[in-house]
Amino acid sequence: MPPKFDPTEIKVVYLRCTGGEVGTISALAPKVSSLGLSPKKVGDDIAKATGDRQGLRITVKLTIQNKQAQIDVVPSPSALLALREPPRDRKKQKNIKHSGNITFDEIVNIARQMRELSGSIKEILGTTQSVGCSGDSGHPRDIIADISNGVAECPAS
Repeated sequence: MPPKFDPTEIKVVYLRCTGGEVGTISALAPKVSSLGLSPKKVGDDIAKATGDRQGLRITVKLTIQNKQAQIDVVPSPSALLALREPPRDRKKQKNIKHSGNITFDEIVNIARQMRELSGSIKEILGTTQSVGCSGDSGHPRDIIADISNGVAECPAS
């Protein structure tokens, strides 16, 4: 028999889900029912907390204590870049080609929402390159090289 779960202990569970939608209960059940939570209630809470990221695949952090789940959205560069586009129905519109431009100031603002600034800027520029966007100063690969060589300066914080 597995050991008893202490309800006062804090448990952290990371889930990958689609924003604004209630995930399948069968996918949530193994992760949260052993902690004393209702998968249906947790799915509804996740859908409510991620409503502004409609249709995007995002990571959600569940902090569980005393059979109560606190839901936090973990920022990822692809989700933060996708928030600049209009929402789309992911079941009807597939294989979208992105061809937008992004300014360096927008990249810095997205990086501020994440961790260390220079590393986050490089990560966002890499994601920008893979999505198909280009920066205002040129190709994202060139901007990453400029940051690494010290030609382009990153703001202090």
